[in-house]
Amino acid sequence: MTDTPRATIDSGPQPPTRLVVGCGYLGERVARAWRAAGARVLTVTRRESRARELAAAGFEPVMADVTDPAVDWSDLRAVPDLTTVFWGVGFDGRSGTTHRDVHVAGLGRLLDALPAGCRVIFSSSTGVWGDEQGRIVDESSPVHPAREAGRVLVDAEALLRGHARGPGVALRFAGLYGPGRLPRLEDLRAGRPLAIDPDSWLNMIHVDDAARAVCGVADLAKPQPLYVVSDNHPVLRRDWYARLAAAAGGPPPTFAPPPDGGTSPPRRGQAADKRVDSSLVWRDLGITPDHPDPLAELASLIDS
Repeated sequence: MTDTPRATIDSGPQPPTRLVVGCGYLGERVARAWRAAGARVLTVTRRESRARELAAAGFEPVMADVTDPAVDWSDLRAVPDLTTVFWGVGFDGRSGTTHRDVHVAGLGRLLDALPAGCRVIFSSSTGVWGDEQGRIVDESSPVHPAREAGRVLVDAEALLRGHARGPGVALRFAGLYGPGRLPRLEDLRAGRPLAIDPDSWLNMIHVDDAARAVCGVADLAKPQPLYVVSDNHPVLRRDWYARLAAAAGGPPPTFAPPPDGGTSPPRRGQAADKRVDSSLVWRDLGITPDHPDPLAELASLIDS
């Protein structure tokens, strides 16, 4: 007997199984959709309190820290009918780990342990493109990540594509919004200037549409290895923040120039000017977003 931590899983007879690694804002919605469809859903979390919440919601929590090299994922090979893994792990800057610890080292260890024939869906980001000066980008566009997080996601996509359990599917999500998540809302309420270019483009996807995309890709017979996922309705940041401030009852937004006049790589939350075209994923799925216009959603989401 050793003290090596294990991701302990009950491998008794069960219906087809889906695994959600990172059951947060998007991951929990994916898990709920799969559970409602009758799947057995395993959810990975590193916090005991979160594991209790997930168990109460009808999921089977797996206690594991994806950044811990000592975690033994080998039990996954004994799970009957494990068909799908959704990697939706967020980055916790307080954890003392790096983006690479999570999305390259952590993902790689999980991939090594998965049974053959399991489809892996990786949550990536349109942040792999930097400032494209307002140009349209899609799955064929070269990436120019300006931040380390974007560079790591590019490496993680390559890892999945080249792994024996690949190629899997990478989903480059635009900015998630929805109930409880509206970018820069508190800054606007406080009247703080926003250090962004108001005439740059913002690309969004409602979290419920993002979950529909994950579930749809999981069921596609032959998905592409890469999809861009947005509502296909880029909005100018000036329009988004003006509408958001008005809906929140705050003062009109003010804008301050980014540091160095915008010559430095953007920090988290700063603008990277591009318009993403996600026609491919909606065409392959045969559906359209339920929330196609983010500006139209704002009034219903304030204080939701």
